[in-house]
Amino acid sequence: MLMLSACGCMAQVTTDSTRHVIDEVIWVVGDEAILKSDVEVMRMYAAQEGTRWKGDPDCAIPEQIAVQKLFLNQAAVDSIEVTESDVTRQVEQRLEYMIQQVGGSREKLEEYRKQSISQIRASMRDELRDQMLIQQMKEKIVEDIKVSPAEVRRFFRDLPEDSIPFVPTVVEVQIITQTPKIDIEEINRVKDELRDYTDRITKGEATFQTLARLYSEDPVSARQGGELDYTGRGTLDPAFAAVAFNLTDPKKISKIVESEFGFHIIQLVDKRGDKIKVRHILRKPQVSDEAVKNALALLDSVAEDIRSDRVPERVRVRLNSVPDHFTFEDAVSFFSDDKNTRNNHGLMANGMESGRSTSRFQMQDLPQEVARVVDGMKVGEVSKPFQMINNQGKTVCAIVKLKSRTEGHRATITADFQIMKDIVLEKRREERLHQWVVDKIKNTYVRVSEAYRNCDFEYQGWVR
Repeated sequence: MLMLSACGCMAQVTTDSTRHVIDEVIWVVGDEAILKSDVEVMRMYAAQEGTRWKGDPDCAIPEQIAVQKLFLNQAAVDSIEVTESDVTRQVEQRLEYMIQQVGGSREKLEEYRKQSISQIRASMRDELRDQMLIQQMKEKIVEDIKVSPAEVRRFFRDLPEDSIPFVPTVVEVQIITQTPKIDIEEINRVKDELRDYTDRITKGEATFQTLARLYSEDPVSARQGGELDYTGRGTLDPAFAAVAFNLTDPKKISKIVESEFGFHIIQLVDKRGDKIKVRHILRKPQVSDEAVKNALALLDSVAEDIRSDRVPERVRVRLNSVPDHFTFEDAVSFFSDDKNTRNNHGLMANGMESGRSTSRFQMQDLPQEVARVVDGMKVGEVSKPFQMINNQGKTVCAIVKLKSRTEGHRATITADFQIMKDIVLEKRREERLHQWVVDKIKNTYVRVSEAYRNCDFEYQGWVR
């Protein structure tokens, strides 16, 4: 019989001759219990991801769980919410990152985690939702914190020399891409395949789920029978969404839809308010070697024209007057098909720096193929053409120009003021959050079991 003791301390299994503890309530925070099993689960995942703890993990892990419960409780009080589409996006991004970490194979990830992809996805969902709520709660607590230039200068002046941060090498990169043209015969082949799938489903020869698992080239959804969880219109490719949200009959298969990822057929599963659940099968036309060769040749010619400051003939034909110079920026406007950089003179944007979009990249933040090319370049140099895979999984050809490089160095207040400002701002935020937790502990019912009362905790007030 499973029972919780009167003190709320243990869960037990009792038989006629034995009594075994199978779990234990080790902390209580407000009306939330922390079980020993919660700690073991976090320890297991932390070990898999290489997380290091400050101090003794036996003390640090339950304390972290307790702090998370304080933030989550306040988020509920303040009615902070996250959308299911945002959670889904985070889950898929984390899943793809985990797959890459084990060598790019879903099978390897399943073997490593000893779970199926669907089980991993389900286990991550609540965790990531909580993380997003906690992050929003933290942002609300520190949203009014600002630092002045005088405060930054004072902080830097008082910093011991051996504590001055090292600023890694950063680069700015401009890019021109050409997507190799896909033969019409290849597009027709893919469409014929999708029409065949539709015909087989309509005749009852196969289910949509089976064909999705066998043939869909969307690796995330294929294992789920092509199914995408409830999603809002804004998170989908516009062409895909336009068709998916107009479906009304779950027994019907959509017409063939072209998106930036390839060609799809879609089946409605359910609608819930402004969200939709559908299945889809994605097929991607293959780029021929000849098309890649032609795109590389074009970019090679463009790069040589830039180096020679020679206006290409095709540019002369399109202009009423012939310019005196031909720069990389000129070439971007005439030849690049990358919509994300074309309107910014080809300058690549990085959203990794302190939550802001910036043109500054550390080398590890660049796409792998770009970083490999840029690593040996001089400022102002234009690369040879190369192949890469873009964010949509498509083969593209590219040339890049190294616009600037700032070598790694110890920060200075003149050259790295923004970096120093970010450090001071982050320090002030951490201080505010630390004090918030300490104050929250004082006003929250907390009970810590005897085994944890001698821990050296990060926050004061747990033990009373």
